[in-house]
Amino acid sequence: MGMSVGGGGDDGPMMEINTTPLIDVMLVLLIMIIMTIPIQTHAVKVDLPQSNSKPQNIVEPEKNKVYIDAQGQVYWNSAPIDDVTLRQYLDQTLQMSPEPELHFQPDPQTRYEVVDRVLAIIKRANVNKLGFVGNEQYRNDF
Repeated sequence: MGMSVGGGGDDGPMMEINTTPLIDVMLVLLIMIIMTIPIQTHAVKVDLPQSNSKPQNIVEPEKNKVYIDAQGQVYWNSAPIDDVTLRQYLDQTLQMSPEPELHFQPDPQTRYEVVDRVLAIIKRANVNKLGFVGNEQYRNDF
């Protein structure tokens, strides 16, 4: 880069330092640093399939839904259950911190006896966060 072409008439030693090798080394180091930085911070997010060997936890940590269909079958998060299993799931929710919400939704054609029985189980379990969902389906009945 810096080069002296004859013409000055001085035959003495050149007193300037040759900076070309220093600049070349600095450029090579800069390129090496630039190339290695993205490799260190680069991450690829991959969703790997989970094995089904462990049982799935049917009690959700945020909210759970109890649904009763027209025939009187009780469902916990879309899985059919009986009264004993319902009580076990409710006991599991009470052990969680914070306690998850319980959404209760009976079908409009469900017999009141079934709804009353399920509400009694929920009350005996001392559930604190209970909400009735799907009440908009009854708006035309009154």
